[in-house]
Amino acid sequence: MTDLTHRPSVLSASLSTLAASASLVAVALADTNALLVALPGVALVGGGALRGSTRLVSLGGLALTGGVVFAGLAGGGPEALLLGALGALLAWDVAEHGIGIGEHLGREARTARVELVHAAVTLLIGAVAAGVGYAVYRGIAGGQPMAALVFLLVGVVAAVAALRRRRAE
Repeated sequence: MTDLTHRPSVLSASLSTLAASASLVAVALADTNALLVALPGVALVGGGALRGSTRLVSLGGLALTGGVVFAGLAGGGPEALLLGALGALLAWDVAEHGIGIGEHLGREARTARVELVHAAVTLLIGAVAAGVGYAVYRGIAGGQPMAALVFLLVGVVAAVAALRRRRAE
């Protein structure tokens, strides 16, 4: 019997880094100054996902979310903000899931299917939440930037709550 490495898989780390990069691109499209806030998030999420550090992943998710908020306050468009928030949420969740799998099964286990399904479901839930947030924005906000930010943040909170609920089941 071999000893487990108790480290996350490279697949989850790669997927979370890709999602963090997508969030960064969306933030850059919304407001280039927000890059300074969000850029460390990509390195923190990717590094934390590879090392198995939930603290680094959480800090990275916070930096990415901060970039979205900063871009929203600067008047970024709702589409880019929603994509940035979705990317940040996906990066954080996939990295956290990969760390959990690594702790329980080790890096050597064949977990690609589970990781891909988890990432796809998270993306689907996030896309639905983003769609609802965008529909609310288009229906109610009337082009007010601060109202858009509030609605976007409510959508992100709803997505996180749905993900936490799904994990608890």
